[in-house]
Amino acid sequence: MAIVWALVVSACGFHLQGKQPLPKVLASTWIETRNDQTEFVHALRAGLASAGSVAASRTDATAVVDISVDELRERVVSVSADNLPREYELTYLVRFAVSSGGVVVLEPREVSVAREFSYDERIALAKEREREQLSDALAREAASRVLRQLASLQ
Repeated sequence: MAIVWALVVSACGFHLQGKQPLPKVLASTWIETRNDQTEFVHALRAGLASAGSVAASRTDATAVVDISVDELRERVVSVSADNLPREYELTYLVRFAVSSGGVVVLEPREVSVAREFSYDERIALAKEREREQLSDALAREAASRVLRQLASLQ
């Protein structure tokens, strides 16, 4: 029975989430960004490194991932009767393109991930920590989505 189940699952294209094989054009990838210290860039670099695809320098790279936008946006979703914020929406936005040898391999694309969280001024310190953790999680999710798009290149 286990063999039949394995055949059915493999026939439908199912595979466990994890390290994604990258195309040959991304054999050695350089990340071009204005700020290489964001959680998104760290997560993207770690994902590329796990696939063995990080270049030591731009000149050694077979492809360049150009990150033009890497930002966290915050907006108030709801307010209390006292006009104090009660709910926020965090949106992590990334705009990127991929080139190889001066040729655009992937046109500029946007990836955005959004989540809402409640706010209570009585526990402001805890809510600020929750916001930081949520923004880091959004950055890692955005990096994961970018890696999946890179893996789909031919």
